[in-house]
Amino acid sequence: MRQKKKVGILVGGGPAPGINSVISAATIRCQLDGIDVIGIRDGFEWISHGNIDRVIPLAIDAVSRIHFRGGSFIGISRINPTTDPALLENTVISLLRLNISQLITIGGDDTAYTALKLEERAGGRIRVVHVPKTIDNDLNLPPYVDTFGFQTARHYGVDIVKNLMVDARTTSRWYFVIAMGRKAGHLALGIGKAAAATLTLIPEEFASRPVRLKEVVDTLVGAIIKRLSYGRADGVAVIAEGLVLGIDPEDLMALDQVECDPHGNIRIAEVNIGEVLKMAVAARLAEFGLRTTIVAKNIGYELRCADPIPLDMEYTRDLGYSAAKYLLSGGNAAMISLQGGQFVPIPFSTLLDPETGRARIRFVDIHSTRYGIARRYMIRLRRDDFEDPHELAKFAATASTPPDKFRREFEYLVQNEPRPLVVSEHDGFAEGPADVWAEHDD
Repeated sequence: MRQKKKVGILVGGGPAPGINSVISAATIRCQLDGIDVIGIRDGFEWISHGNIDRVIPLAIDAVSRIHFRGGSFIGISRINPTTDPALLENTVISLLRLNISQLITIGGDDTAYTALKLEERAGGRIRVVHVPKTIDNDLNLPPYVDTFGFQTARHYGVDIVKNLMVDARTTSRWYFVIAMGRKAGHLALGIGKAAAATLTLIPEEFASRPVRLKEVVDTLVGAIIKRLSYGRADGVAVIAEGLVLGIDPEDLMALDQVECDPHGNIRIAEVNIGEVLKMAVAARLAEFGLRTTIVAKNIGYELRCADPIPLDMEYTRDLGYSAAKYLLSGGNAAMISLQGGQFVPIPFSTLLDPETGRARIRFVDIHSTRYGIARRYMIRLRRDDFEDPHELAKFAATASTPPDKFRREFEYLVQNEPRPLVVSEHDGFAEGPADVWAEHDD
């Protein structure tokens, strides 16, 4: 008798709150239709090498309450079978040996790319859909659609930064908080803006490529000096870890032995950008006779396996249901999305960037009103600081240097400052030079 076909579920990349909700909802939907579900342990780790023993049957009783918890019920890995045609073929054959004819992958941009290539390699033998997951929020969805896990990660990230802000003020120190975000600054900006951190630095704001380490350091030093001029010796800077990918390699020569993951990405954890910036900023401040206590703090691992907040629980249950329903209805080769409360499949054929051949990345729009408002709340050197002789004199005095020298040292930082904002009934948002209220916020 011919064996009944099954649905497989696997998770690739890094953890994100809500994975278990997708697994649960997809499994329940399939089981209610009488379809068996197989959980493939540890992503592509085992099946890409022909090992089909690391699997687990998924049933309603086993998964009906896992949506409350973080992590992944079936594990996760970053193994990338697209690096070798043999590994990709092994993956297809392993799935067929498991009698899996339909596959749900859960992951970020790298897993989306693998899902696309796997579906191509299967040549119609296996239908594949992908559920976008990443706390980095950088998959190429419409601007108003978050990737699942992002809101939960931001929620807990804000809690951490909130406590650090109290500690910073209590102890008169600065914290450099490094937030996850390998390619884009969505998480850092989301945390920094919601928590009203002193300033947030993201890769997208630096126009020059490669980014010079000096520019990043001077941005932080300028913020510290400006803050000191207002009588505050404390502050919290939230910094996207992806900045390290944009920094000129010559500036990181001492760190050139860092490892890459199977997808060819620098293992950012090997580059302690927080400590690098801490030492460089301290040395730069010393040039002006200034000293401050700086603590580098990495956050990310605390966020990505957190229990999902209700928003992500509901969102991921919808995604899991939609993924299963789409597959069972004959759907294939699409990324699953919910837009404006409606299910929208995004064809795999639209995911690739023709220039890179990889999945498209969604970056922070630094020309948006949202980012413009975020900048207005930050305490950092601005164009109007150099246009106001009183402000310039105050900052220069804090740095124990003549105004002309202060200008020469730091004015270059404002060359790429975003267009100012002003609320206007007719023109929308533009900017007013007198808007300085944000300089006294936390």
